[in-house]
Amino acid sequence: MTSSERQQIIALVKCEVIPAIGCTEPIAVALCVAKAAEILGKRAEKVSVLLSANILKNAMGVGIPGTGMIGLPIAVALGALIGKSEYQLEVLKDSNPAAVEEGKRFIDEKRIQISLKDDIEEKLYIEVCCEAGKDKATAIIAGGHTTFIYMARNEEVLLNKQTAAAGTEEKENTLELSLRKVFDFALTAPLDEIRFILETARLNKAAAERSFQGDYGHGLGKILRGSYEHKILGDSIFSHILSYTSGACDARMAGAMIPVMSNSGSGNQGISATLPVLVYAEENGKSEEELIRALMMSHLTVIYIKQSLGRLSALCGCVVAATGSSCGITWLMGGTYEQVAYAVQNMIANLTGMICDGAKPSCALKVTTGVSTAVLSAIMAMENRCVTSVEGIIDEDVDQSIRNLTKIGSRGMNETDKLVLEIMTSKN
Repeated sequence: MTSSERQQIIALVKCEVIPAIGCTEPIAVALCVAKAAEILGKRAEKVSVLLSANILKNAMGVGIPGTGMIGLPIAVALGALIGKSEYQLEVLKDSNPAAVEEGKRFIDEKRIQISLKDDIEEKLYIEVCCEAGKDKATAIIAGGHTTFIYMARNEEVLLNKQTAAAGTEEKENTLELSLRKVFDFALTAPLDEIRFILETARLNKAAAERSFQGDYGHGLGKILRGSYEHKILGDSIFSHILSYTSGACDARMAGAMIPVMSNSGSGNQGISATLPVLVYAEENGKSEEELIRALMMSHLTVIYIKQSLGRLSALCGCVVAATGSSCGITWLMGGTYEQVAYAVQNMIANLTGMICDGAKPSCALKVTTGVSTAVLSAIMAMENRCVTSVEGIIDEDVDQSIRNLTKIGSRGMNETDKLVLEIMTSKN
């Protein structure tokens, strides 16, 4: 691997693995609102928001940090009132109780309108118009959670990348990765160049430990630490992997004002790629170097799979992220490249098809299913057991199996996605 290619991969990881406070879809909406409000240059009197179905789906049932409230209206109100676009996915970190009360008034005064954007293929699309008097400002995010493609104030266009195809920014950053390339990079990159990945462990472990002290979401992380559960699961590395991963997800989905390190635009993906690897490494006395390399393998595997799946899909992101952690754990167990590939094949054979029905507290259940399967797949791989190419969607070539998974998630499940949204929006 050339030095130039190595630097490209490092830049890609630094771009995709970033801190986020709160679920990334409503926070991305708040970011777009904040930018439009800044362009307007005065307090908005009215905010109109148009969203793709996938953004709407992932923003309906999730807690907004520091508010004690669920859903988009308060995220939009706070984005307009106190949001700072320079904070990116931490756009609402200046929120306080007074701002929340002001946000509630903003909602009660019917200043916010949220609706679906018709006739768009882009799954990640946010369009915001802020108005005050005769002035209006527009901002559009598409393709990536922080990627602005259009900005305007009144008739003056400040930015216009709309002519580019949706998702172009990702293609510009896309390297031709393969599982072998991911594996080799993680094991050969100079340690000081990839040490930054340790920050994922620090942030996401802190989120898990915060959840154990509170009562967030369904409290799955805390439940898994109980004496009754230990009688069934044991007080084991496995139960600790499950409790830490689900705990961090509990806190995040409930709107805890605590940052997590996201991966490819999803905090739950960042949590699932990090904590199983961290817990396994810590409890088996692995060195810092081994932890760094395993975390890098995990996170880069997720980025690689998401390149062909897309940022938002009908497929639950925990499938992808847990596949990354299964790779990291397999390697920490002493696995070869072939065994890491076996773990990926086992994951794809097991979890493909788990639907995404939006971001919400019960994501902790799906995350726990994903990481428990990650451990199972790693154990099978270390016994040289692998689902074969005569079974289901698995191909002899692991990279083709990954493409089969992402083809199902990005193309095959589009009708499922529409039906899920229809069910979610038609509930009384």
